[in-house]
Amino acid sequence: MQIDIKTSNVKPIRNTYKYVEKRFGDKVASRYQEASYDIQEEINFHYRPLWQPEHEIFDTARTVIKMQDWYVLKDPRQLYYGSYTQTRARQQEVLESNFTFVEKNQLLSNISAAILEKAEKLLLPLRHYEWGANMNNSFITGYAYGATLTNATMFATMDRLGSAQYLSRIGLLLDGNQGISLEQAKQDWLGCACWQPLRQSMEQMFLVKDWYELFIAQNLVFDGYFYPLVKLIVDRDLVVHGAAAISLLTAFMNEWFEETQPWVNSVLKTTAAESEHNRQQLINWIANWQGQARSAVLALLQAFDGDETDLELLDDLFAKRLSKIGLNLVEVAA
Repeated sequence: MQIDIKTSNVKPIRNTYKYVEKRFGDKVASRYQEASYDIQEEINFHYRPLWQPEHEIFDTARTVIKMQDWYVLKDPRQLYYGSYTQTRARQQEVLESNFTFVEKNQLLSNISAAILEKAEKLLLPLRHYEWGANMNNSFITGYAYGATLTNATMFATMDRLGSAQYLSRIGLLLDGNQGISLEQAKQDWLGCACWQPLRQSMEQMFLVKDWYELFIAQNLVFDGYFYPLVKLIVDRDLVVHGAAAISLLTAFMNEWFEETQPWVNSVLKTTAAESEHNRQQLINWIANWQGQARSAVLALLQAFDGDETDLELLDDLFAKRLSKIGLNLVEVAA
């Protein structure tokens, strides 16, 4: 008995969707391209609402920034829903193992009460900052234009919620799951003088109507100052005094900031390169919000034994970042 095994090739009817083919040509497209490009709603809208009759529900005029093609504001990470959830799942596994390791080995019990109190005073009020960042990125997602951008800002929206939750878990670890530390952190956020400049700026962001200005304020300026600030205080004031466990528990913050910087930088660099109008508008927004961020940072530095030398270090980091984007800090200061 003879068995003939035959192989056959199945040729796909098409390489990709028609709307992707129009942009990239008749070739196999990536999952990121198919899930991100040219899916912004443009026609067949409902009537304009009474509360904002000057705009369509999806409207490029919701910002003063002008782009010929909003889809050039792409994500260099090329995250779409599938790759995003897989990436975050892997990261969460690592973070969960960090929490388990710290809790199982009772690493917090080896840290002095004074250092634990400092960690609590620094980290837990940031829950409210992260929640504000969640709200801000949700607003950006709702009113921005072009799915390459709004997909990424939606991912950022959920990331900030996750960060707030993990900061809450740190508080529960510190107080034995009583929740007392979280309530105290709320009172600190509402009443402690060192947090009021940041709280005031966050509440001012809630009032910003131009979504691109909000993108600048939250994702570039305030994150650009506060994530390095927290790392500075943790490394200098906590880790060197035996609180390496706190560094393990906050590693996700540093990793997330390093991952998202190239995306934010890419969006701003592309926008600035589009026109001189865009470039000058970005500079004006940065100048406005940077002053507020510096005031908020200085208030916290003074509360955590820092000084203007530390602020100068953060200024230098931010200036180098702006230089990479192509927005010179000297121009901003001017």
